[in-house]
Amino acid sequence: MDYKIIVDSCGELTHRMKASGVYETASLSMEVDGDIIADDASFDQADFLRRVAASPECPKSSCPSPEKYMELYEGSEKRVYAVTLSSELSGSYNSAQLGRKLWIEEHGEDGKQIYVFNSRSASVGETLIGLKIQECEEQGLGFEETVSTVEKYIESQHTYFVLENLDTLRKNGRLTGIKSFVASALNIKPVMGSTPEGTICQLGQARGMKRALVKMTDQIAREGRDTHDKLLAIAHCNCLERAREVERMLLEKIQVKGSFIVDTAGISTMYANDGGLIVVL
Repeated sequence: MDYKIIVDSCGELTHRMKASGVYETASLSMEVDGDIIADDASFDQADFLRRVAASPECPKSSCPSPEKYMELYEGSEKRVYAVTLSSELSGSYNSAQLGRKLWIEEHGEDGKQIYVFNSRSASVGETLIGLKIQECEEQGLGFEETVSTVEKYIESQHTYFVLENLDTLRKNGRLTGIKSFVASALNIKPVMGSTPEGTICQLGQARGMKRALVKMTDQIAREGRDTHDKLLAIAHCNCLERAREVERMLLEKIQVKGSFIVDTAGISTMYANDGGLIVVL
């Protein structure tokens, strides 16, 4: 391969992506009650959810080091693309950029081009960006044209999610600027989304999960532009039937060129919590 795509582990890779030989993962890690859990192939979602439910402490996450990114930039590939969590939500983007700077200082340009994409999203938002890079490469676009095309795609991308609870996001400071919710007592489920800058915003709310999901799908259909050229991606945390129902509702409202559903990996599981759902278009 003349190129490779590095996706930090908040981005879930499909089975086909894993089998392609194009992708590598920069693993983040989680901490629960002092235990460090790697977000890699060894991650056990059921065990993690059990640990979090039993713990009085809020789980925390750590991003890959610049040195880890430097290692991932190694190899014979002439073009390397990295896709990270929104820089507003994690230090992964800054780590990847610093790793790039250090790699170039150590090796010179060395015939290798490296670019780091700030997804301004998370989870399957990163997945879709990886697939867009692969599409550009397979079409024979040059490095600069691929970067430009994918940056434009990121600007057009929208992320939506509905969670059973927002505790982990709130306690880890990812909901700054959003009013606190009286959600639990009234069973209010906020419909959340991403801003163009990559922060989290509230789009609406409804009483009960079913109504919140209907509200979310209505909003996606209302805001969708040129969806027939886009992929629809859904990540779920231990709620496959819920994900399939949301996919069904959306495909009744909009036309897309394809859709897929994945399980949340470690970091997305930590923030989405049991029953959480993330949709990116």
